[in-house]
Amino acid sequence: MKIGLLQCDDVAQPLIERHGSYPDMIQTLLRSVDPEVELQVFACHEGRIPDRTDGFDGWLTTGSKYGANDDADWIASLERFIRTLWQAHQPLVGICFGHQLMAKALGGRVERSVNGWGLGAYPVTLSQQEPWMSPWDSPTLELLASHQDQVAELPPQGRILAHSGFCPIYMMQVGDVFLGIQGHPEFSRAYLEDLLELRRTGVSAERILAARHSLRQPVNDLLVGRWILNFIRSRCGAATAP
Repeated sequence: MKIGLLQCDDVAQPLIERHGSYPDMIQTLLRSVDPEVELQVFACHEGRIPDRTDGFDGWLTTGSKYGANDDADWIASLERFIRTLWQAHQPLVGICFGHQLMAKALGGRVERSVNGWGLGAYPVTLSQQEPWMSPWDSPTLELLASHQDQVAELPPQGRILAHSGFCPIYMMQVGDVFLGIQGHPEFSRAYLEDLLELRRTGVSAERILAARHSLRQPVNDLLVGRWILNFIRSRCGAATAP
């Protein structure tokens, strides 16, 4: 399987030596499920937007410190490319910022959460079971999170797959080929722990403490990594991940 990775940010410089880049994290996650997955990285945040949609089984968009509503040329260009993928019926999975930009590009709405920062691990409820959600362990899901914005209104053809009181549109499917996930299956606990330390000046001490405490909980990172590959394979006609 060959996936085009739409990179939307860099890991903060103090953390990159220990934790690697966002493409490194994505590759580690996906190759833990399927060692033969191949990624081609496009540094969209540096203005390097793909000029074609063919040659890939699917696409994946990373998270970012930027917001989907930010006024930046590369974000507008990436929105246009997302619409091109939609028109070409190419599978796309968006993570965090990628989930939000997918919604905005297709006519949904993204807003700053009135609940403040979503940090650490928090449980969400799966609204329905899809064929690509295999294996199915539980009607609840838990991933690491780090976000202020979230999808406030689905785009046309969108439907909610997972939700919580904190984040009502946590996972969505748009049509047959787009999947958005607010959480970060690629993050490690160690990375989020260090990221929380960097964010001490912008987040309340109570929220940081609660996020640190939540990191003791098990998360479904590998399960969601498997679901991502299953989703893309099911859209390009291949079998689900072993």
